[in-house]
Amino acid sequence: MEKVWLQSYPKEIPADIGIDNVSSLVALFEKACADFGDQVAYISMGKEMTFRQLDEKSRAFAGWLQSLGIRKGDRVALMMPNLLQYPVALFGTLRAGGVVVNCNPLFTPRELEYQLRDSGAVAIVIVENFAHVLEKSVAKTAVRHVVVTPMGEMLGGLKGALVNFVVRRVKKMVPAWNLPGSLSFAATLTAGDRNGFTPAPLGHDDIAFLQYTGGTTGVSKGAILSHGNICANVVQAYNWIKPQIRVGGEFIVTALPLYHIFALTANCLTFLMVGARNLLIANPRDLPNFIKQWSKYPVSVVTGVNTLFNALLNHPEFAKLDFSTMNITLGGGMAVQAPVAERWKQVTGVPLLQAYGLTETSPAATINPLDMKEFNGAIGLPISSTDVSIRDDSGHEVPLMQVGEICIRGPQVMKGYWQRPDETAAVLGADGFLRTGDMGYMDKQGFVFLVDRKKDMILVSGFNVYPNEVEEAVALHPGVLEVAAIGVPDEHSGETVKIFVVRKDAALNEHALIDHCRTVLTGYKVPKHVEFRDDLPKTNVGKILRRALKETN
Repeated sequence: MEKVWLQSYPKEIPADIGIDNVSSLVALFEKACADFGDQVAYISMGKEMTFRQLDEKSRAFAGWLQSLGIRKGDRVALMMPNLLQYPVALFGTLRAGGVVVNCNPLFTPRELEYQLRDSGAVAIVIVENFAHVLEKSVAKTAVRHVVVTPMGEMLGGLKGALVNFVVRRVKKMVPAWNLPGSLSFAATLTAGDRNGFTPAPLGHDDIAFLQYTGGTTGVSKGAILSHGNICANVVQAYNWIKPQIRVGGEFIVTALPLYHIFALTANCLTFLMVGARNLLIANPRDLPNFIKQWSKYPVSVVTGVNTLFNALLNHPEFAKLDFSTMNITLGGGMAVQAPVAERWKQVTGVPLLQAYGLTETSPAATINPLDMKEFNGAIGLPISSTDVSIRDDSGHEVPLMQVGEICIRGPQVMKGYWQRPDETAAVLGADGFLRTGDMGYMDKQGFVFLVDRKKDMILVSGFNVYPNEVEEAVALHPGVLEVAAIGVPDEHSGETVKIFVVRKDAALNEHALIDHCRTVLTGYKVPKHVEFRDDLPKTNVGKILRRALKETN
């Protein structure tokens, strides 16, 4: 394989990285705490936590876990939005030698029971808003230790009490629950302080996370991500961003949930390593409050998904923010649409650059150079120590510019799926390459372009139609807010394209939209069916769920 992408690397970025001098994520974390001590690490609802306080509180949480007899390799589930409790529990679990199992707070009882049982988690920290879900799930799992935390528990005296009052009494967001023997988060820290903490010996092969895939294409599986996997990805990302950042001087907004692999590795771990202040947004769907929080700080870095950027751009208050300190905007999780990227640059003055990865790659695999001035449509170059091979269905590499399945090899690729050797064998080849299920191509400069999910491809009269391409074309219409495209059965062509549209302009009709599509798409790609909806189903991070649309169609 010729690594054509190296010719396009900015000169400061190495072709390869090593992690021999980094034993574990805990070592990275403790170095950051020592380096940045009294600087602010996290901000939540106006409450600041320094690196020193994070060090002390996570040490206490680790001590509490060890006092329960939780040993190296035991799984601890975390189920909460972006609150100060999350990084404390995360790093405390890792310091105790535990394996973190991130759970989506929007899980149903059935979904939560499945993940807890599959992972074998023995303890869980859950925000009280969702304790009623755990109550219906916990009996059939191995969980024996439950920590229930109110939203405002780490905000301090009056502020914490006020937040809890609003959440419980005013907004009525906490259904009744009963979990005998559960503890508050504060009680665990007090007990951990009393118990003390013994550092757990950790190495590259020890498991750090069982990070479950979204399950959008089938049953959710736990990707085994080792300390070596995540350390490699953090060092890869650090080397990529280093030329464009100020160590100890960045301010990052974290609207994507930290329990999602993108925000976990990028915002929580990589930017922690460089001493950034991290503004946690607990509910990014509350755009007025999100924008209000943003307005209080000199934000320099933003990560997100296309739907989040689009929603911000369509809120009247967003353009009034001061973007003079902005430095980097990085999109991932789903394809960034060109119209959204162009508007983002117009409004903020900062290019919206894409990155790409999967849960199974810890997640970063390709990133665009951060010194680029314009959106280029690519998902980036393979990052240091990463090989990307575009392959056909027989596993043979295809020529440059030809579409095939994106396959990835590197130190960040997972060890496999938890207790699923057959599923692991289906995606991990003997040559170390991971089959991603994503279709794309590589150009002559080594930039990778994402076309679509292999399973989402629409076959119209023998021609491949990629939903991303249709969606981007539809999104060019000024009356469209959001769009999703799927294939539906057709007696003449096998399949045809149907689009689901959320309108920005209530007067927009089916005929006008199809006429627009005819000007930007080849005939067989033009949607034959249009359905207008008030909203579209999305994952917890805002990725539109085409599968849900297919099921309800």
